[in-house]
Amino acid sequence: MIHRFKTLAVLCGFILLSATVQESNAASRKPVVGKKGMAVAVEPLATQIAADILKKGGNAVDAAVGLGLALAVTHPSAGNIGGGGFMVIRLADGTAVAVDYREKAPGKAHARMYLDPDGNRAVNQNVVLTRGDGTSYHPFTNRIHHLAIGVPGTVAGFALALEKYGTMSMAEVIQPAIDLAENGFILTERIARGLNGRKVIFDQIPASKAAMLRSDGEAWQEGDRWIQKDLAETLKLIAQHGHDGFYKGRTAELIEKDMKAGGGMIDRTDLANYQAIVREPIRNTYRGEYEIISMPPPSSGGITMSLMLNILEGYDVSRMGHNASNTLHIMTEAMRRAYADRARHLGDADFVEIPGHLTTKEYAAELRATIDPYFATPSEELGPELTMATEPMETTHYSVVDQWGNGVSNTYTLEGGYGSHIVIAGTGMITNNEMGDFNYQPGVTRNTGQIGTPPNLIEPNKRMLSSMSPTIVTRNGELYLVVGSPGGRTIINTTMQLILNVVDHGMNIQEAVDAPRIHHQWFPDFLRVEGGVGTDVVDAMKTKGHNLSSRGWGGGSYRQGDGHSIMVDPETGDRLGAPDPRIEGAAFGH
Repeated sequence: MIHRFKTLAVLCGFILLSATVQESNAASRKPVVGKKGMAVAVEPLATQIAADILKKGGNAVDAAVGLGLALAVTHPSAGNIGGGGFMVIRLADGTAVAVDYREKAPGKAHARMYLDPDGNRAVNQNVVLTRGDGTSYHPFTNRIHHLAIGVPGTVAGFALALEKYGTMSMAEVIQPAIDLAENGFILTERIARGLNGRKVIFDQIPASKAAMLRSDGEAWQEGDRWIQKDLAETLKLIAQHGHDGFYKGRTAELIEKDMKAGGGMIDRTDLANYQAIVREPIRNTYRGEYEIISMPPPSSGGITMSLMLNILEGYDVSRMGHNASNTLHIMTEAMRRAYADRARHLGDADFVEIPGHLTTKEYAAELRATIDPYFATPSEELGPELTMATEPMETTHYSVVDQWGNGVSNTYTLEGGYGSHIVIAGTGMITNNEMGDFNYQPGVTRNTGQIGTPPNLIEPNKRMLSSMSPTIVTRNGELYLVVGSPGGRTIINTTMQLILNVVDHGMNIQEAVDAPRIHHQWFPDFLRVEGGVGTDVVDAMKTKGHNLSSRGWGGGSYRQGDGHSIMVDPETGDRLGAPDPRIEGAAFGH
């Protein structure tokens, strides 16, 4: 049964916590405390909307859907109605479900759609971009092109979750997002900078230029009001007609028209046929009293994280110490093995058979036995049968817990920052570039990170593999943690470290979120390390044979994830919210 107050509750004490740089001393920050409910997300206005829904008596699903729709307006680089994702819901009665609203390949898609006749990755000759030095280049076809766009799933997923597990109507939870789009909101420096940074691309796509840039051609400034009238009208159709307000009627017609004009494959049949799916989550125990509830395929998160935790369960991680060299060594080796199996086996379970042994304790013991406690295993030794595109990083995660103990962990994405950069004319909606998450070059796996194994090759109507890992943890059968993160293939490792930090290292949730993180994904064979890990530890890891890097993919210092999370204090029942200081974030509790 879904719990809800029948009368308006008395609520108070909503608190905003926002930071833009990582703290070097995790213990200096404390979580935000809510006695009844909590919402934590990347953007304050949308988080406030979720908090207001909780305050009105809505449950966690109502608040999560309202938050996600608001982020489509206020967090344009990743929040969306033109993308897709995953939602893990655990109700107060212990029922847990996974809502799969991952994008799908269009019905006309095929395995070689991004290759030229010689089998090489094709470029998009229709768009010419200019580098900072004045030279020109063509983007890859599966990045900025209508062929990059998968059939969006967000609206279907939110509508399904709300219908089955919510207590409010779509019109109720979407109205705040409509108001923000129609009346505008004040840009922060971060959002203004992000929009300006894509001007060279938006300028070359008329509908994107009209929707995303200032009409006078000037750069956006902090404090400007951004009004999105077309997006407001698109949201109004969803308010009136729910699922069908997006996948049929005017919006579907505009999507099909834009696709035909841009050489894309999605048509109204693809849209009308799209359905979100309620799946059984991946459930795995850790150290007896904890249950990890996460996403099944086409997310790789639940299986991969379960495999790593099963391996680590055989070590006394707590005694070894947080971010000590021996701890990081065995964590890295667990990551290396699990990500190799991810590449080898995982894809859309509706199309490929996923081996059942991957989440067993017995299989983890076999892999654990191959770990040398003193030296790193070269990654090429773990995939000799594989023939020798990293997932983009722009995703967003949020967590919600209500006063009855319902919890929602939601991660959704456009794929890269601002997705395909293509706004569908007349809708104000920016679209995903999720087709790039398929293995676009059959049979080719490179040590740069490109995977070409069969389970994730492009097929019509198939969902592309993802690393998104919305996760809920229970302790002795009671709601304990709601965690997750954006960050491409780093997502799984970030989410796992949030759990380890609390369970094995005794941190509160804010300390767990703030602590430095590491990432290894099998290939490329190097270990990413955030600042804050001691130089003596780094030196010890190098001695063990690990190839370390603290440089980010874009050049600068390495930063991993935005783990906006919640802990329910098992003694007091307080909801403890922890926004991630690596990016602007907010936690509101009552």
